[in-house]
Amino acid sequence: MGDFLIVIMLGVIQGITEWLPISSTGHLLIFDSIFPFNASEQFKSVFTVVIQLGSILAVLVLYWSKLWPFKKDKKEMKRSFTLWFKVLVASIPAAVVGLLFDDIIDSKLSNYIVIAIALFVYGVLYIILENKVKFKTRVTSLDDISYLDSLKIGAFQMLALIPGTSRSGSTILGGIITGISRPVVAEFSFFMAIPVMAGASLLRLLKSGLNFTLNEWMFLLVGSLVAFIVSLFVIKALVKFVREHSFSVFGVYRIILSILIILYFSFC
Repeated sequence: MGDFLIVIMLGVIQGITEWLPISSTGHLLIFDSIFPFNASEQFKSVFTVVIQLGSILAVLVLYWSKLWPFKKDKKEMKRSFTLWFKVLVASIPAAVVGLLFDDIIDSKLSNYIVIAIALFVYGVLYIILENKVKFKTRVTSLDDISYLDSLKIGAFQMLALIPGTSRSGSTILGGIITGISRPVVAEFSFFMAIPVMAGASLLRLLKSGLNFTLNEWMFLLVGSLVAFIVSLFVIKALVKFVREHSFSVFGVYRIILSILIILYFSFC
């Protein structure tokens, strides 16, 4: 398989798995092991983080009216700025821990064993929480999310720093546990991705020194573009899905995937 085709496939995987609670890291790991990307390990590390920018752009496009703060109507302007402040508060825990332990996470935890364990453990938790525990919903709109709610969801997002956990899954389930309705916390989770993923991409780019070949710059551009296009459809589908369905199906999928990862890397 040619490198550009691999880049396109990686963009598709990123666009799908970034928003579904099934771990983009796990899927990218498996794909790369089957269809190796002809690039240095350093560039691969940068690539898998930077193409997240395409996914972020999809959120900005889909929710521009809610996120753009400089509106003529002062009331709407205040609502947008307040939403951004809440998103920034929710981003603090993961930003602090990520900055402090980025190198450790990248060198010690980014392996198939940790990813498989995280997939399995959180898959079981999804099933238990969705089927055995009933959470009372008290927040039904973005405006009703408090700063304390934001910080609590941010604490759940911090868990997703462990590869294989899933940022979207952690934040959405964290919001449900906190008492926020599924559609509302799903949207808030999308917004939370903007500063966290943008920050992670910028950090990785700066650490790389931006010393890429022309082909590598093209890989980044194509991967991000594909991730953007796919994310547009996946985000819409997920918002519709969470209104009527639980995360149990994703829990089962994660458990199966964790077993397949262990078997694959043990015998291949």
